[in-house]
Amino acid sequence: MRTIFILLLSVAAGLANAQDALKGTVYESAGGARLSNVFVRNINNKQLGITDKQGNFTVKAETGNTLIFEAPGYVADTLYLVDMLPKKIQLTTQTIALREVKISSTREAFDPHKEYPEIYTKSKLYVLSPTTWFGKEARDARRMKKFFRREQEERRVDAVFTRTYVGSIVPLKGEDLDDFMLMYRPTYDFIKGNNNTSLAVYINDSYKSLQRYRLKSVNRKSWSLRTI
Repeated sequence: MRTIFILLLSVAAGLANAQDALKGTVYESAGGARLSNVFVRNINNKQLGITDKQGNFTVKAETGNTLIFEAPGYVADTLYLVDMLPKKIQLTTQTIALREVKISSTREAFDPHKEYPEIYTKSKLYVLSPTTWFGKEARDARRMKKFFRREQEERRVDAVFTRTYVGSIVPLKGEDLDDFMLMYRPTYDFIKGNNNTSLAVYINDSYKSLQRYRLKSVNRKSWSLRTI
């Protein structure tokens, strides 16, 4: 009888834990491809998750919580939990959502070392601890650490490559300026290894490249009309 009671308690505990974990899959809205390495953040309990190679995720949550889904190159999506059923999340690429997402450098400061110190603890490797090498929690922590690094790098680019600065160099405004900034956004390595003068030269050269591309497009169109 005691054994049966213990088993029932174990099953009940397992069900309780399962109910606390939200599962789902993240897709790309355009083509429907499953997205890996999407960062899942529960802003209520500070729990984190990251999608695997099949786009699946698991994160501790409960109804009433708000989750944020983020990935480089995609517009972040927010989900308010009204139930704990498996979720299908679709992320839109920044190129498609360009009209809705304004490029700016006003994103909040992000210091993952302060906000998520446990990730850096769990991501450490210890020779005499196999779980730090092969455990799922440790592997996910290392993947999240890489995500944090990319996010910090992107915010560094945002802080330098602003609409105000770029607009002061090239004669573009509105949607044309947004398109230009998205097309010629510099890499973090470029920003880290160059000063403001080099960035200004890069922006000027990129604008000239855009102009040449537009001129070629017009010439090809004119030639096509003449041959009809």
